[in-house]
Order: sequence, then structure tokens, then C-alpha cells
Amino acid sequence: MSFLTSNVQAQNITGTWNGVLNVMGNQLTLVFHIEKADSGYTATFDSPDQGSLGIPFTSVEYDAQAITLNARNIGAFYKGTVTGDSLTGTWNQGGQVFALNMSRNEVQKESYNRPQEPQKPYPYITKEVTFSNESDSLTLAGTLTLPQGSGPHPAVVLISGSGPQNRDEEVFGHKPFLVLADHLTRNGIAVLRYDDRGTAESTGNYAAATSKDFAQDVVHAVAFLKNQAMIDSSNIGLIGHSEGGLIAPMAANQSTDVSFVVLLAGTGVTGKEISLMQAQTLTPLDIPDREAFQQFNKKAIEIASSDKDISVLREELAQHYQRSKSILKQMLPEGMDVDAFIKQQVETSLRPWSRFFYNYDPATELRQLTVPVLSLIGTRDVQVPAKMNHPAIRRALKEAGNKDYTIKELKGLNHMFQESESGTMQEYAEIEQTIAPAALNEITQWILDHTK
Repeated sequence: MSFLTSNVQAQNITGTWNGVLNVMGNQLTLVFHIEKADSGYTATFDSPDQGSLGIPFTSVEYDAQAITLNARNIGAFYKGTVTGDSLTGTWNQGGQVFALNMSRNEVQKESYNRPQEPQKPYPYITKEVTFSNESDSLTLAGTLTLPQGSGPHPAVVLISGSGPQNRDEEVFGHKPFLVLADHLTRNGIAVLRYDDRGTAESTGNYAAATSKDFAQDVVHAVAFLKNQAMIDSSNIGLIGHSEGGLIAPMAANQSTDVSFVVLLAGTGVTGKEISLMQAQTLTPLDIPDREAFQQFNKKAIEIASSDKDISVLREELAQHYQRSKSILKQMLPEGMDVDAFIKQQVETSLRPWSRFFYNYDPATELRQLTVPVLSLIGTRDVQVPAKMNHPAIRRALKEAGNKDYTIKELKGLNHMFQESESGTMQEYAEIEQTIAPAALNEITQWILDHTK
């Protein structure tokens, strides 16, 4: 650490700094704690929204007004400029750069305009519920919405996409499952939505789970619904979005109580194919040699998805990344610790969820699915393109001998089923609409037609 001896005077940086990190509409509160040490400074940070406190910064560099907080343990760093009670800078992690300004005062998250979110009082019954997955010793917390009247009512379980989601599938500043549940319940369909295991009010360990484990949670959700007095136990269905569309057929084939399935941007091809496609088309980085980058990703996925011992894979994958440092340096922001980035990527690729996803072929379960199926994908979905996934879904259901399935592309809709211009992920938070009325009506009418 050094101090400029010019007329630029170093300012006091010790104490608590507050900010909100906005990652494509997902807002995370961050709190930095900086202390003076015998030599230089030490610092930690909190991410309260993720339940993480006291994460150490591995080093603090401060020179006059410029500060760099390195968190090599998670492959991240913060670079900022100190001006009075404010820090103006960027958070860098995983090769991506996000604006992050910090203040000594408390800060509030940005309020989004989401006109579709329902406001209380609701014209239906809302119950806060819990149910158990005894096999994994966890309790799942959720919300059951019931239409007015004694019923019995047809019902659905909502299954969220990838990543730890709460019962509203809250992401990009939107609450898709809140909007979907409201629309369905107003139209006579009961809805159970719940926090993913290890998320919000549900217990368990999300990080250690795979899609197969999440399917077990769904099976227990169906069993819970079956025992509710106002539910028509002969008309219980599943609605899965994104990864939820992969999970739904698994759960349906494990339960005799599932009478229909709705896939919203569900995949039809292996996780390897999806991951390779997304690595090429969704990477928001300027990579000069796209072909070399694609081959690099292909080899990384091949290593991570093999059935070798995890310690062997960790070594092979680390070596592959080390050999590819020239490619990585092209894509990482200046100042990013390449070795820390490699360590983070290796661990992410070898998570139980990742390895299961790479190797899983959704057609395996779809070939056994004989209950009615509705599969919807937007024509502007860049994460799960219809042209890539719908043919495989159609083929698998035909092989299953399924006599009642509907496969549709919804014009102009993106992966979140919003009306969009480009379909890119950057649009999700910018669009005020949460779910297009065309999608809500398509889902609702199909369910009503199949539960008369």
C-alpha cells in the first residue's frame, strides 16, 4: 500500500459501506466493512440477501482516492474511487463487470414498475403452507391459492427454473409465479407454489441438489395437494418453467397422481447441447476467436461430464483451463485474477447439479410420459430455442405413444414469456410486462379444457 505525496489527499475509507448490485434486474444488497490494520487495511463483505456474512476480501489496495478490494476466494474484485462518503466503481466477477456505487448511508433497492403484479385483497383464498420431503429430511414452505367456492378445484404445482428461487420465482425484478398463480386462481384453478429447498423459508441444501432431487420435492408437493379437501385429486397437474420443464416429466413419471403437464421453455435435448449453445450465443463478452472459444467450452464440458473420480476431474479441468489462459485473458476484464477465475469455474462445473445437467437427456422421461402435455416456447427465446428443443420433445412424446400433446411457439415472446424486441437476457428486467397475456391465456385455457 502506498500514498500519493501530491496535493491529492487520501481520505478515510474505514467503516461500513452500503450498496446494491444490479445483475440484470436481480438486486443484491452488499455491505463492505473496511478496517485499518498494522500494515494497510483489511476488509470483509456481507451479502444479506444470500444469507452470507463476513466474507473476507483477500487484499485491500488503497492509493489516494483509488481502492481495489480483491476477493480471489470467489473470483471477484471491486475497483472504486473514494469521494467523501461515496465510492463510485465496478464489481467484477466471472468475467463480467457491473456498476456498483457504495455509500456510508443506508441504500434502498430500486423500485420497478410491474403493473401485472396483483394487489391485495385477492378475490380468492390464500394459505401459507408447509409440506415435508421425508426422504431428504427437509420442509418446503409455500403458498396455496384456492378459488372461491367449496370445490373441488383442479390444481397445479409450479416448478421454477434453474438457480435458487423463491415461491414467486423472483428474478430480473419480476415475480412470474405470483402473476401466473393469480391468473390461474382467478380462473378456477388452485395453485401451489413454494420456495426451492434451501431458499427463503424452505429448509435443505440447494447447492448439493440436482434436478433429480428437485423432482422428489415436486412429488411430495403433489402428495400434499392430493390430501387437501378443496382439491380435485383427479385433476392435479405440473407447470415447469425452464429447468422446471425438465423436472416436471421426471416427477410426473414418479407419481400416479399427476394428470397433465405444462412445459414452459422446457428442454428437449441434453444439457451438454444446451450448455454449449448458450456458451456460444449468450456470452456477453467480446471474444475475437469464437471458434477457439467454442472448442475450449466443448472440451471443458466433456471433462466435467465424464464419469471419472471427482478429484481426477478437478485436476484435468484445471489443467485444461490453464492451457487455455490465452483465451481466458481475452475475455476477462483488466485486473481479473485468472487463477482465481479458473478455480471458481472448475468448482462450478463440478457441482452435482452441473454434472447431472450435462449428462441428462430429457427425452428419457418424455418417452414415458402419456398424460396430456402442453409445451410452449417463445419465438424469441435465446436460452431454450424452440427450433432446437421442440422437435426433440415432439419426437419423444410420439415414441411414448402419447395421444394428447400440444406443442406451440408463441410469437414474439422471450424465455420469460414477455413480449420482447430481441429476446436477449438484458431485456428481461427492462420490460415492465412480467408474462404476456397470450401466454397466460394459452396456459389457462388448455388446463381448463383438460380438467372439465
